[in-house]
Amino acid sequence: MDLIIVESPSKAKTISKYLKGKYKVDASGGHVCDLPEKRLGVDIEHGFKPTYIVPKDKEAVIRRLASEASKAENVYLATDPDREGEAISWHLKNELKLKDGNYRIEFNEISPAAVTKALQNPRKIDENLVDAQQARRVLDRLVGYKLSPLLCKRIQTGLSAGRVQSVALRLIVDREREIQAFVPVESWNVSAELQDKEKAFSPFKAALIEKNGKKYKPAVKEEADAVVKETENRPFTVSDVKKSLAKSHAPAPFTTSTLQQDASNKFGMTSPEVMLVAQHLYEGMDTREEGHIALVTYIRTDSVRVSAEAQAKALDFISEKYGKEYVPEKPNVYKSKKDAQDAHECIRPIDLSRTPESLKNSLDKKHYNVYKLIYERFLASQMSEAQYNSVQIRLENGDYTFRATGRTLKFAGFTAVYQEVKKETENDENENAKLLPDLKTGDSPDLIRMLAEQKFSKPPQRYTDASLVKAMEEKGIGRPSTYASIISVLNKRKYVSKDGKYMVPTEVAYQITDLLVKYFTDIMDVGFTAKMEDRLDDIEEGGTDWHKIIADFYPPFAEKLVFAANDGDELTDIVCEKCGHPMIRKSGRYGKYLACSNYPQCSNIRSEGAEISATKCPKCGANMVVKSGKFGKFLACPNYPECSTVLPFESEVSEELCEKCGQPMIYRTGKYGKYLSCPKCGTNKRIADLAGKCPVCGAPAERLKSKGGKIYYRCSKFPECKFMSWDFPTGEKCPNCGKYLVKKGKTIRCSACDFAAEQESEK
Repeated sequence: MDLIIVESPSKAKTISKYLKGKYKVDASGGHVCDLPEKRLGVDIEHGFKPTYIVPKDKEAVIRRLASEASKAENVYLATDPDREGEAISWHLKNELKLKDGNYRIEFNEISPAAVTKALQNPRKIDENLVDAQQARRVLDRLVGYKLSPLLCKRIQTGLSAGRVQSVALRLIVDREREIQAFVPVESWNVSAELQDKEKAFSPFKAALIEKNGKKYKPAVKEEADAVVKETENRPFTVSDVKKSLAKSHAPAPFTTSTLQQDASNKFGMTSPEVMLVAQHLYEGMDTREEGHIALVTYIRTDSVRVSAEAQAKALDFISEKYGKEYVPEKPNVYKSKKDAQDAHECIRPIDLSRTPESLKNSLDKKHYNVYKLIYERFLASQMSEAQYNSVQIRLENGDYTFRATGRTLKFAGFTAVYQEVKKETENDENENAKLLPDLKTGDSPDLIRMLAEQKFSKPPQRYTDASLVKAMEEKGIGRPSTYASIISVLNKRKYVSKDGKYMVPTEVAYQITDLLVKYFTDIMDVGFTAKMEDRLDDIEEGGTDWHKIIADFYPPFAEKLVFAANDGDELTDIVCEKCGHPMIRKSGRYGKYLACSNYPQCSNIRSEGAEISATKCPKCGANMVVKSGKFGKFLACPNYPECSTVLPFESEVSEELCEKCGQPMIYRTGKYGKYLSCPKCGTNKRIADLAGKCPVCGAPAERLKSKGGKIYYRCSKFPECKFMSWDFPTGEKCPNCGKYLVKKGKTIRCSACDFAAEQESEK
């Protein structure tokens, strides 16, 4: 039996159902190889060769797939039809040790016809696609792996930077600073509420647009009041009437970015959330009527192209359901942006007979909403234009010109299926988009009242998921498949917080942006990032060697990295106590500190002005250095990191050695008094407070304190001798009964009988 390997189990389940058990279908669970997590994994000295490893959680997957591949007559790699999918197939080929051959298959939609056609047309792995993915991965690893430690050193731990992520963050920070610096400008809208003399129509508004033939809007209240005063007692006369047939063309079908924007605007979904739901619809979902089926085409695309077959089916469906007048005279064709990867179609439903209504009981609310959105947008994109009767009336009043606009729907066209989201800031003149009276030049409608409304210019709006995706797409930052992950990282790292749906940069976002802009102007430049994306795209076309792109980028980047890491360093006359070389004054996130100039041979660092104590390190013998932490001062070994011993600030080293490791013990104080502790292995030992004498074996007794704080006495040879007493033992026997005597105050008493005697005074 032939083996088909896909990425996700859900996709495998869908394809397996369509092929009716004729093929074995298994899933890799995404990437099976990647760069190592805890080291760079890129050989900078030898052509930036990446070192790929199989993560531990993928080792069992590889063993299973290798076993299945060894039994299969043919192996087909059916990972997603993009660069990432091509790279996964390439890694699978290498790890499964498949010979060169035509076993790569791809399809834009998961349908029986598409899968069958793909199996009939296998091809070799596209090395250009693989190289494009490798270049992007290596470049992002170099930038992220090198910049992130710098941020941790200069700002705070736990920070990360990214080639595209950091530019997106800069957009958010720059926008916030625009808002903070914004100064509102006052203006006034003046309008007249009018009505035809026959009162056959509802009142309508005409807005002031000109004064003496020039565009005009009052800037202050006094100007607005003057307009009202001048016009309210004079007639309004129609000077021109324009009637036209306005048309609105259907929007293009969805790409990855426009789907994220529309779903965010209409349903308040985040970009990562939209992509997760769309991925489920693409890979396949359980339905009541048909079982497990895929519902939409591939969801990572920046193309608006529609296949001829899908378009023909859509036009037939529209004609049958809505009527022939809803079918355009010529099929709608949309042009993708110039840098779009046009290998895929737009995002569309696989089968129009699967209407949103028919699946409402099978899908939860989010999946239903996104499917309905994709379905209706695609259907609308293939429909005829909406038509409106548009009227524009100009009215004169002395030196002032007013305008009224009205628009009524004549033919719904695509709007019968899909409504676009209104812009958040609409032109005030469009508020009156309704039926106007049938006025002619020279007519004078009646004035009902004059209106003056104060307005203030508004600052630019903060980014939402939708508007940030739109901005990144327009500026060429990143690619459709990365938008959601970028937004996810910004939220996860807490570089932004949410005020409703709006992104607000946190304090650390400003620090990151300012630091990177200062030292890495090109990386943080939107234009540079867009050009780099274009260069990476060129690799896919086969015209550029990916090694050259990295080689051109890395040397100047490395120079800036060194400068950024050492900017502000100052050679001092302070001598390193470890090797005798002069120390360098450096700046870190906690302020200035000293580092040995003999690095990496000597890695000694210490706080500037660090005090050398007289206390010897119990591990290596060096004089301990006084340091300050969040709990106050402490002692640290100057030979860090070779010796990482730390001690309390006022440590007293005892002569007693640890029984476990032989290191000198130090005195510590706890809730029960002083005790000895080993700074190396952590062993603790109680310090005996000798008091009295054991009456059983004659050994000294120890004075101890119980958990409740009460004093008691115990033989120092415990647990060999188990003598214990609440009273001070003298070590003497009672002359009457032979039991032991104890001291209470100045009286010696028997622990058993009534014997008592006054303690003899010391002479």
